[in-house]
Amino acid sequence: MPQMITVETQPRGEFGKNASRRMRAAGMIPATVYGLNEAPVSLSVDPKVMFRILHSSTGQNTLFELVVPDRKNAFVLIKDFQRDPVKGNLLHVDFLRIDMTRKLQVQVPLEFVGIPVGVKTFGGLMDVVAREIEIECLPGDIPEHISIPVTDLGLNDLFRVSQIPPSEKIKILTDPDVVLVTVSPQRAETEEAAAAPAEEGKEPEVIKKGKAEKEGE
Repeated sequence: MPQMITVETQPRGEFGKNASRRMRAAGMIPATVYGLNEAPVSLSVDPKVMFRILHSSTGQNTLFELVVPDRKNAFVLIKDFQRDPVKGNLLHVDFLRIDMTRKLQVQVPLEFVGIPVGVKTFGGLMDVVAREIEIECLPGDIPEHISIPVTDLGLNDLFRVSQIPPSEKIKILTDPDVVLVTVSPQRAETEEAAAAPAEEGKEPEVIKKGKAEKEGE
């Protein structure tokens, strides 16, 4: 497990739209921490720190320690956040307190490893159907991603959730029959095969221009 990130916060004494505007003008944004049957606490936090966490390799699954003034530090995840619809700036963040001894359910991204033989050798196309799955594990065991080996996939092959190598630390909650990735022939080849005559050896009917004109008179 990588070294735990620590995030400083400040107490939030004023509320309302005007107070939030002044806070953002001072370089901070409103935040709330809740969970574990404790009362919610209103805070302010540096949006640049939150932006770096959300855009890290673990994204919203990043577990970090929140320093709350006059209270015990809390292990948290970013549960929700709001952005400015035009500028994209962070406007508000909600933190969820985490019990490090209790399993939780999270969505984890997939990483597709290798180049399918159906693509590399036979010129097929790899189509990624799902980019994340839901798992259950302890907070300290949340993986950055789950690797999906695709090297052995040939034309018309697919990879389902049930084919993911098992792990002692995580339990996969997504339906085992869900398809994650497929390899299919090039579309042009498929269309050419579909356009072929239904009966082998049968020549397609061709109407000569002269005959068509004569029949149309």
